[in-house]
Amino acid sequence: MGSFAKKVDTFLTAFIDNGGYVSVLEGLKNTMIIAVFGLIIGILIGTVIATVRVLPKYKTLPRVLDAICSFYVGLFRGTPIVVQLLVFYYVLLPLMGVHMSSLYVSVIVFGLNSGAYISEIMRSGIQSVDHGQMEAGRAVGLSFGTTMLNIVIPQAVKNILPTLGNEFIALIKETSVVSFVGASDLYKAFNMIGTNSYEFMVPYLVMALIYIAIVMLITLGIKLMERGLRKSDRRS
Repeated sequence: MGSFAKKVDTFLTAFIDNGGYVSVLEGLKNTMIIAVFGLIIGILIGTVIATVRVLPKYKTLPRVLDAICSFYVGLFRGTPIVVQLLVFYYVLLPLMGVHMSSLYVSVIVFGLNSGAYISEIMRSGIQSVDHGQMEAGRAVGLSFGTTMLNIVIPQAVKNILPTLGNEFIALIKETSVVSFVGASDLYKAFNMIGTNSYEFMVPYLVMALIYIAIVMLITLGIKLMERGLRKSDRRS
């Protein structure tokens, strides 16, 4: 116990006295920025891809778009996100002559990656909605896109809300790889504290507890949203 207490004292000295908390707060902020904006981008991309993939394939254009979307999904689901980060940051951007901060690159790559997964989640959600909803919308004169946007997709989102919550949690945890391109996140902040204090046990334990707390808060938020949606369904 005395040894562990000494480790805790070493951590507190590095965390408080030496200003380690500043790096942790910055890392936490970046972690949330990458995860939140990555999820938003992923939802937008995933919704578009899912809509394309459920289009009737009677004409050439829908078939071509479906093939492009299938390639996109296969590409991002078939490679690790750390590889995507490295290729995007160290290969594609230099080839294009574009200079971008590691934080922005991380947001974009996480969004593109999440879009591939959310497209499949959204597609299953759309397919779970009664087909009569689409027929009813078309019967009253609405276009396919309007019916999908205003009637089908809102119902699909209700069905896939828990799965979207899981995707958000996965994004939170996967942000630990952004240090490969120099972005500051929770892992990099606590790793820096460990390196400076020559003690990694307590920093890594605290980091794990923070991740667990974030996940629990997200899980609670998803449950509250589900409960609110169920109440609104009963009222309607």
